[in-house]
Amino acid sequence: MKIAQVTLRFDAPGGVETVVRELAVRLRDQGQDVEVFASDLFDEAHWLRRDDFPPSVDGIPVHRYPVYKRLIPGLTMPLVVGLMSGLEDAHPDIIHAHSHRYGHVLESAAEAGKLGVPWVVTAHYHPARRAQSGLHHSLLRVQDLLFGATAYRRADAIIAITEQERHLLAEFVPPKRIRVIPHGIDLAQWTAPERNGAPVASLPALPSRYLLYTGRIAQNKGLPLLLDALARIPVSERIPLVIMGRDWGVRPELELQARRLGIESDLVWLGHVEEPAAYRAVFRRAAAFTFPSEWEAFGLVLLEAMAAGVPIVATAVGGVPEVLDQGRAGRLVPYGDPDALAAGIRDLLGSPERSAELVAAGRRRVQNYSWNRVIEEHLALYRELAA
Repeated sequence: MKIAQVTLRFDAPGGVETVVRELAVRLRDQGQDVEVFASDLFDEAHWLRRDDFPPSVDGIPVHRYPVYKRLIPGLTMPLVVGLMSGLEDAHPDIIHAHSHRYGHVLESAAEAGKLGVPWVVTAHYHPARRAQSGLHHSLLRVQDLLFGATAYRRADAIIAITEQERHLLAEFVPPKRIRVIPHGIDLAQWTAPERNGAPVASLPALPSRYLLYTGRIAQNKGLPLLLDALARIPVSERIPLVIMGRDWGVRPELELQARRLGIESDLVWLGHVEEPAAYRAVFRRAAAFTFPSEWEAFGLVLLEAMAAGVPIVATAVGGVPEVLDQGRAGRLVPYGDPDALAAGIRDLLGSPERSAELVAAGRRRVQNYSWNRVIEEHLALYRELAA
């Protein structure tokens, strides 16, 4: 089966990008003919385009096309020029697009209709941010309805990654076409030998005991809330916070906030850690993992923390409660409440018994999210539609 995976960015940091790469490689390993169609955009926050991407990634051919900024500021509708003709030339058996409110989703839907092949979309849905204006909320709502009335009416299947996302999508897409298929994790990697203390050559310098945040350093990740919470923990109980991830332009604001709160010396900025063994080692050495996001459709890093055996405290937003088994595999706190987040962190650091319970539950929970199972569900869906 010839499968086209269509995404805005590829071979770049980000949750959607990770999912598309895992799908492409693992479908290829199952004997499928997979190609990726993407733009030349590397960093959406700074609108950084590149012309030095390799023609293939992990043996998967990648076709790239110029991308141009959205016509209406604040709306996520960049135009990918040449995508439709590229898909027409490839003539895949299945076209699978990723993300929502993006031009490449509409373009791939139109081309699938022209070619007469099944079209699948994984929405990775994200509502408007709380800080955005009422006008912005209204504009995004109009976009949702327009996508539901056009592209998603054409869809043979819309993949939701949680039951909670299914509920949200059902407001503007045909409910009967929604399939729930979660994201996954390579459990074998997280049981590799380095977990037993084997040295990792590229491991950065770390405090002896620390909290960990991993993800984009971006506006929607709740990092100001996390810094406020850290400042509310008594100095006698506070341990350093290690922040691992690529900066999307907000680090200077966070550093200013940390200085104002008097916790600048408690922060360790690792940046993006490229080497997988070092990345996993940073997780495994953490005393607790903090996930303060304003919204997460899923949260791949939650799977990584559970697989690493690290207790989790996270905001109860989006798909996070579902991934954490409604709080049985990680402590949940309300978003926007730094006192509750501080209390959750103190609870994990000061109660080894409670932390051990959450770790054990997390290890059991993460077994449900193997990439092997996720790929089987995708293949079953593709075959059903192709038939």
